[in-house]
Amino acid sequence: MNRKNQNRPNNLHNPRKTVFLRRSFALYAAAISACSLAMPALAATTDPLTVIGNLNTFIFSVIRAVGLILLGWGIVQIGLSLQSHDPSQRSQGFLTLAGGIIITFAKEILDLIVGP
Repeated sequence: MNRKNQNRPNNLHNPRKTVFLRRSFALYAAAISACSLAMPALAATTDPLTVIGNLNTFIFSVIRAVGLILLGWGIVQIGLSLQSHDPSQRSQGFLTLAGGIIITFAKEILDLIVGP
């Protein structure tokens, strides 16, 4: 055996070197995260009501997605209840289906109530 192979295991198990490497890696990871996640703050140059309108559109699209998920789950429940002949599951499926329809079309319903 030559001397390089004899010294190699001792260098790997040096506690000071291990702590130094861990701290160095943590510092490196923090620096990379800070550089990659830093974004400039941009002020809106448009009308503030446009921003509120965009937020409104986003929120209602999320609500519509939840309504579509409930609508699909209601259809699955109705199908399973028809297969198993379970009337309580069937009524639960129809209630979920009706709730999904109402949530999916919540914006249109609110527009009809409030008016233009």
